[in-house]
Amino acid sequence: MAKESLKAREIKRQALVNKYAEKRKKLKTEGNYIELQKLPKNASPVRLHNRCKLTGRPRGYIRIFGISRINFREMALNGQIPGVKKSSW
Repeated sequence: MAKESLKAREIKRQALVNKYAEKRKKLKTEGNYIELQKLPKNASPVRLHNRCKLTGRPRGYIRIFGISRINFREMALNGQIPGVKKSSW
């Protein structure tokens, strides 16, 4: 389980990216890189990191479901994810 502060930091970064998205796009099309550098660092979408919605785990993230591989396996085995079942051949 990730620390709550790391989860909160990631949510804060996402909010900044959303806030400055239009301004960044406008400055990039104009080629005004000096003004672009004056924006906050965390306003850049490159600084975002995918985290599990349940535990906040940063690694082993499955993008389609938005959770980590560990939680995905547990939920799939319990039948909590519709249309997913353990394969056998």
